[in-house]
Amino acid sequence: MIRDALLFQLGYNATLVTLGAMLLGMAAGVGGTFLFLRKRALVSDAISHATLPGVGLAFMVMVAFGGDGRNLIGLLGGAAVSAALGLLGVAWLASRTRLAEDAAIGAVLSVFFGFGVVLLTMIQTMSAGQQAGLEGFLLGSTAGMLRSDAMIIAGAAALTLGLVLALRRPLTLAAFDPGFAASTGLNVARTDLAMMGLVLAVTVVGLKIVGLILIVALLIIPPVTARFWTERTDHVVVLSGVFGGGAAYLGAAFSAALPDLPTGPIIVLVGFAIFAVSLLLAPQRGVLSAVLRHRMFQRRVHLRQGLLALAQGQPIYEPLTLRLLRREGLALPDGVATPAGRARAGKALLDETRWQLVRQDPSFEAAAAHYDGLTPIETVLTVDQLDEIDQRLPQPHEVSRP
Repeated sequence: MIRDALLFQLGYNATLVTLGAMLLGMAAGVGGTFLFLRKRALVSDAISHATLPGVGLAFMVMVAFGGDGRNLIGLLGGAAVSAALGLLGVAWLASRTRLAEDAAIGAVLSVFFGFGVVLLTMIQTMSAGQQAGLEGFLLGSTAGMLRSDAMIIAGAAALTLGLVLALRRPLTLAAFDPGFAASTGLNVARTDLAMMGLVLAVTVVGLKIVGLILIVALLIIPPVTARFWTERTDHVVVLSGVFGGGAAYLGAAFSAALPDLPTGPIIVLVGFAIFAVSLLLAPQRGVLSAVLRHRMFQRRVHLRQGLLALAQGQPIYEPLTLRLLRREGLALPDGVATPAGRARAGKALLDETRWQLVRQDPSFEAAAAHYDGLTPIETVLTVDQLDEIDQRLPQPHEVSRP
């Protein structure tokens, strides 16, 4: 069953839902990147929670006019209007009052969400309309989704993804350096508004699949995951789209193959699994990489301290230091230096003396900043500078250079 879902062999409707979820994940990942870079991730939380009263009011209005209260276009339209009002409320509170943006977000989030819950409670008591299924907008649900609904979501997600990609350059510039962006003639306020509009669009489109509570995770987890793998903004954007689309595709496929599993939470859990793997295994920023770099650093420190001890004729008591020296062929089991060890130890002591002279001379201030006890002095000073330092040594040494 899962293999059939992954290969789009569970029927036309299930295929549409999976493709729509994948496009939504890509749009959310790419759009969320600019929220992440702009350090405004909490805004997405306010937008998503502000959609709930719009869904409830749209249902009640459609029922009042004799229509189908569960018409997806009407519900998403109401959610968009409500979310836009919530976003404007956050902007007004942050700019016209003494409230910080995070406090404004908390106020709008709680008020709008509370109002939405009240409306849903009232809808449950209505005799008219078909209110069953509205709770799916909280956590997402694809069960019973019509083909027309799936096509609407897939088309809207594709359009949103296209808009995000078209605006990625001004969004990136405004996210990194608003001052420079303004000096180039870019309207930063309008660019921020466009970014919020795209986030609003992603949120509204994703309500049916992921739900308003979990859409925030789909906006934030992919860019955070992508940041583990690269330092370049354009690569973060691409990887974020790939991770978001992959998580949504796998989550929707699993949900289609196992109908008892809710779509939105499964998508978020798959996204978190990708995040956890990146956190552990990313080559530069991953935990495993950091642990290995730390261990390598510790070994280099032990080896250097051991060489200095050999050069000064001091006993070595640290087992790890002695083990590293023996492994490198620099010392015998009893701690006596080998011929190669004596040469390396003499060079280490010479370099340490050189570094002390460099650090005492104000004219070498820039070079002294590179001293950490491990950096070879030849990579910092020129040959002429080394000759100048060697002339100040308290006694003659044989200088060996690579």
